[in-house]
Amino acid sequence: MVTTNVRWPSSLWAAVTPPGPDLPELIGTERADVIVIGAGFTGLSTALHLREAGVDVAVVEAAEPGWGASGRNNGQVIPTLSRPDPEDIIAKHGAAGERFVAMLRDSASALFDVVQKYKIEAEQEQAGWVQPVHSPGRIKIAERRVKQWSKFGAPVELLSRDQVSDMTGSNAWYGGFWNKTGGHVNPLALARGLAHAALGLGARIYARSPAISFERRNDKWIVKTEKGEISGRALVMATNAYSGEFSKSLVPEIATEVMPVLSWQMSTQPLSDNVRKTIIPGRQAMSDTHGELYFARYDARNRLITGGAVLGPGNKVERMKARVTERLQRLWPQIGDVSFDYVWNGYVGMTADFLPRIHRLGPNAYGWTGCNGRAVALTIPLGRALSRAVQGVPESELALPFTEPVTYMAHGLLRKIAPWMLLLYRRRDAQELLKGDNFELLKWAEHFLASRR
Repeated sequence: MVTTNVRWPSSLWAAVTPPGPDLPELIGTERADVIVIGAGFTGLSTALHLREAGVDVAVVEAAEPGWGASGRNNGQVIPTLSRPDPEDIIAKHGAAGERFVAMLRDSASALFDVVQKYKIEAEQEQAGWVQPVHSPGRIKIAERRVKQWSKFGAPVELLSRDQVSDMTGSNAWYGGFWNKTGGHVNPLALARGLAHAALGLGARIYARSPAISFERRNDKWIVKTEKGEISGRALVMATNAYSGEFSKSLVPEIATEVMPVLSWQMSTQPLSDNVRKTIIPGRQAMSDTHGELYFARYDARNRLITGGAVLGPGNKVERMKARVTERLQRLWPQIGDVSFDYVWNGYVGMTADFLPRIHRLGPNAYGWTGCNGRAVALTIPLGRALSRAVQGVPESELALPFTEPVTYMAHGLLRKIAPWMLLLYRRRDAQELLKGDNFELLKWAEHFLASRR
């Protein structure tokens, strides 16, 4: 057994989650019916569903299961995309879009069903997801989402300002969108639990084995790593925002069609019971309509897990703590002094239209990218759909809206510029507040000036 160490990024999840399975590297020559590149949520779900169908599958992972975005995110289980709604998806993808919408509608429940079926201890709470509206003008977002998702049978509800105040414990918002199937998990525990479940069904997972390249040879797919190679009938590429992080030549057409944007997460120390009962008392997952997103949920130890964004070099962690502390105290004055015990980050794979990209890479080969901050729920049923694709299920039955890769021109330059889009989001957020009442305008002006002292 190879015992090469992988440096885990410091995070709450890494600190509280039991270790994952002990896995070998890929050394020498191996074979499988299906090869999956990437042991995040998508790759592990694909492998799990293939083994349920009795298909031989091997996963090749650059680090360890959950090392990338799957183990670093906030853990919110949200059964929507970040911006496109059902009509947008169907307008672009037609019948395949309708099937994708149905999969997305049921995605949170699909995740919790898998967790229950395999008895995965992921601190799971299906308490629902609420999207509060941060300005009067954006109540239209909630109205549109309720109308469209109701049409497709989702258990959604339009919330009044008073209802959101009761649900969040804050009067900062004007109403909201509520989906009862959402919730939250410990994402690293979910990734490691999926790995254990797949292994238990007979899957193979090779860790610390970055894929360098893949090619089609003699009707087989060949995936090469530094120490070995593996051949198979079919291939699934499940590397998302980390597609170009270990090998620039692995899949450049996918790596350069998505913009990896750094997302910061942080956890407070556990809140007292008295305070916790006044802040999101129902323990829902929450993320609002700000462009510079306000989001929060609890972990199993009553830490409030939140985060934000920060621009420019220098002392980012302390600047992030100061900015988010001010935000939390503004939203929930009863929180008092705020102390953060963990601050960490990881990449989110963003696309220009906020839609995921799903591709045919060749005969019996598929890949995807572009989570846009909504991968936790989506990836579990997406893995099932990809497993069905490599088993020969007709495209007309798959919830996979295929497209051709469209890369960003000057991807490297745009990657450096992308974080500065935050300034645009902040400006738009401020403009929305200018459309609100005088109290909201005054409150924004006070915080604007305070942030520049």
